[in-house]
Amino acid sequence: MKELKVKNSKIRLVQGDITELATDVIVNAANAQLIMGGGVAGAIRRKGGPSIQEECNKIGGTFVGGAEITTGGNLKAKHVIHAVGPRMGEGNEDEKLKNATLNSLKLMDKHELKTIAFPAISTGIFGYPIERCAKIMISTAKNYLSGDTQIREVIFCLYSSSDFDVFKSELK
Repeated sequence: MKELKVKNSKIRLVQGDITELATDVIVNAANAQLIMGGGVAGAIRRKGGPSIQEECNKIGGTFVGGAEITTGGNLKAKHVIHAVGPRMGEGNEDEKLKNATLNSLKLMDKHELKTIAFPAISTGIFGYPIERCAKIMISTAKNYLSGDTQIREVIFCLYSSSDFDVFKSELK
């Protein structure tokens, strides 16, 4: 299954490059300093241009589990939400990942945005297991969309086919 209807919204899975999606928001798997280095952040910085990092510098940072919003610069997406996921081994990682997902969705409602695309937060250099990531991020999105929200679509954009398959089996 690649799509799940939840109340007035849907959760959809896509395999590919998150920086190519024309959603209201794409999510950057950020660090607490909001410095856009490698991985998803580096790709967003390269395609979106310097204005996104400049906005991040003005914000200055956030906590693990937190999320901040900037414009999308030159991206197809209108905005970037910088969600700070946990590093494996720092403690309480599952709760922090849930909060990073939840705080991103709350920002969507605050800014009256309809479509968002998430990467598999913390599964790159932060070392978080992809199976746990899929379970937490999908269940958090399902729970949030079951409530009172104007979000219409939550996309999980997975770069590799193996990550896509993990999310696909979790969505069932």
